[in-house]
Amino acid sequence: MQDQEPLAARPLHDKGVRGNTPLGRFLRTHGDIIRAEWAQALHEHAPDQALERTLLHDTLPGFLVRLAEAADTTPASESGPRWPQPYSDEHALQRLEQGLRLEHVVLEYTQLRRGLHRGMVRVGLVPGLDELEWLHEVLDRGLARATALYTHLHARMFEALERVSEATLASEDIDGFLPKLLRVLQDAVLPVDGASILLREGDGLRLRAAVGLGADEALETGIQLGLDEGVSGQVAHARRPLLVHEASRHPELRSELVRQLGVRASYSVPLQHDGTLVGVAHMCSRTVFDFTPSDQLLFRVMLTRATSFIVQAELAERERQARATAQRSLAQLDTLLEASPVGIGLLDRELRVQHINEALARLNGPPVAEQLGRTLREVAPPWATELLEPLFHQVLDAGQPVSNHEFTRPAQPGVAPAHWLGNYYPVRDGEGAVVGLSCVVVDITRQKEVETALRRSGELREQLIGVVGHDLRSPLNAISASATLLRRDGALSAASQRGVERIRTSAARMARMLNDLLDFARSTHGGLPVQRERVDLHELCRGALEELQVAHPRRRLELETRGHGEGWWDPDRLVQVVGNLVGNALHHGDPDAAVHVRVQDLGDDVALSVHNEGEPIPAALQATLFQPFRPGTTGKAARRSVGLGLYIVQQVARAHGGAVEVHSAPGEGTTFTVRLPRGTDPAGT
Repeated sequence: MQDQEPLAARPLHDKGVRGNTPLGRFLRTHGDIIRAEWAQALHEHAPDQALERTLLHDTLPGFLVRLAEAADTTPASESGPRWPQPYSDEHALQRLEQGLRLEHVVLEYTQLRRGLHRGMVRVGLVPGLDELEWLHEVLDRGLARATALYTHLHARMFEALERVSEATLASEDIDGFLPKLLRVLQDAVLPVDGASILLREGDGLRLRAAVGLGADEALETGIQLGLDEGVSGQVAHARRPLLVHEASRHPELRSELVRQLGVRASYSVPLQHDGTLVGVAHMCSRTVFDFTPSDQLLFRVMLTRATSFIVQAELAERERQARATAQRSLAQLDTLLEASPVGIGLLDRELRVQHINEALARLNGPPVAEQLGRTLREVAPPWATELLEPLFHQVLDAGQPVSNHEFTRPAQPGVAPAHWLGNYYPVRDGEGAVVGLSCVVVDITRQKEVETALRRSGELREQLIGVVGHDLRSPLNAISASATLLRRDGALSAASQRGVERIRTSAARMARMLNDLLDFARSTHGGLPVQRERVDLHELCRGALEELQVAHPRRRLELETRGHGEGWWDPDRLVQVVGNLVGNALHHGDPDAAVHVRVQDLGDDVALSVHNEGEPIPAALQATLFQPFRPGTTGKAARRSVGLGLYIVQQVARAHGGAVEVHSAPGEGTTFTVRLPRGTDPAGT
């Protein structure tokens, strides 16, 4: 710029000449010099204030063009001087909204004057006195207008914001604050007939407050919109204010109420906090077609100030709700803990008691209040401390629970023994670090007493069964032997022979029952004893079935063998298994169908299965088939035994390391399968 040839110093105007004056040419062609000088001067006086994206900075070239046109025409104009405005109204509003003081607005206009002077000096232009007076008058008028507008609006804004602050202090929640805010707005902006605020809830907007025109109807309707619906959605999406003329005819309008009310002008502003959409606010009028820039600014500034409180109020409301929910939950939890017969406690990493209920406090001794904040060693009996401290440290160090820990209070003079079952769990913070432990202690003293009584009762019962079963064998053997001798007496009549046969059969059944009872008594003391020897299960089943066939000549018994059937088992016990399963099939199966026995080679195991046709075993009975004294059917057949046959089968299978299972379904009959590992020579040869 400095290399340009300066203009000759001469009067600005030749008398009677219109247009193309030196001042006009300077303003048109050297606007960049003027703006650079203005920006440099402002930077020297206010280095912290950015000029980019300010209205005066952006519109200065256009103002200089208008100023040039006025400079070319004003001296010869018959209607008087022209006074172009440098956007003083809009610029003053903008700087007020940005929070700058009046001094800065004045500074920008005074430095604009300085920039013009320095620019003229830079290009060598020397204006006359009348031109300088006219130029200063233009700038003075703009500065006076900007100052007056700034001062007036600042006073209005200060008063409105003061009332907003009062409403904030007087409101406990957002639903009380929003209507007060809108009433302050309605009083501050006279053309406003109605105002409303919609707050964001999830993916939509919901009307939370309304005053003035149509407020009651709108609140009663409960307006809810999506984030892309209507004028509100348009403002929410664009995140920019929107002024609408003839709002009741707007194509995006979704409110039929606004149409009915004949709203003319509406101004909508997005409510934002840290870049997040909070909601949308509206003001409307049916008496004016437009809102002035100052009214729009006042609306924006008030809502910007209020948005922070809205966000804080929403957070406070959620916090109150969460606190209320937590307090209710804690109250319910406290009630549950105090009413619970189970001892519950929380300890920190130093084993200080953080919480303890009455049931656990009684175990330690002191009342609840005296245990809080104290260590385990300070509140628990020494025997309990020595027992529990290592386990608690294990939970804290390993971060793993310790479950089903039974412990007993040592015997003390005059104090009955007591037993407890404890479960101890790590307590973690939000990041997963172990910050303490919880313990749940159940008093099982009564259960232990019941278990002891039952065990003693069971032992007495088993002893009685054993004694009675053993003592009954002698008379039963005598009865069986006598019946066998009488059967050989050829002098007996046919009726007497049948009677003797019934005696012998009944004695044999009684013997089997006694054997089952004795086996049951033995099984409760470490399981049934077995004497292993090398056995061919094929031959064993064949011999057992031959004996059963003699006893049941009218029934069909079938044997199927597959593969290798040898193993190390107790032959007597396996004969007992075959007899019980086949006898069970004969009693409960279809009398016209065969009972099928199969021995199958499974490699290291051998499977013995017994199948019969007939009605399936009810599902309710299948769950208890192998329990003692539970007959596998109902009715007359159930009274033929004491219900130990299947239990003995299961115990024999377990004694050999095997298992037994049943499959019974309609149309498929019933199959019991015993799986037996082959075993090894007990002598090791």
